[in-house]
Amino acid sequence: QVQLVESGGGLVQAGDSLRLSCAASGRMFSPYTMAWFRQAPGKEREFVAAISRSGGNTYYADSVKGRFTVSRDNGENTVYLQMNSLKPEDTAVYHCAAKYAVAVFASPSSYPSWGQGTQVTVSS
Repeated sequence: QVQLVESGGGLVQAGDSLRLSCAASGRMFSPYTMAWFRQAPGKEREFVAAISRSGGNTYYADSVKGRFTVSRDNGENTVYLQMNSLKPEDTAVYHCAAKYAVAVFASPSSYPSWGQGTQVTVSS
């Protein structure tokens, strides 16, 4: 399996932007569908965004559509999540996940590989 390490989280104010990164190692990166999930205290882990192997297809949760952008650099073995116009309700631990697949999935149970997460806190 691929190993994943997230970075880029932090404490920001509402309306600010952050860019999260997820660096992959251990396996060839390009065949993996990649996704971002988040989990707030006391809540279920929820889908945020996903990107296909080539980067040609992207999918977003309705709550982040138009504000977040997922992208990947297969040469750098990294997937990114650009988060703009952040809101307090975006506060959560953000995890990236990987699945060796062509299709893209929104369910956490579909992904066997996970990073440890990075904390994003948005103050009002």
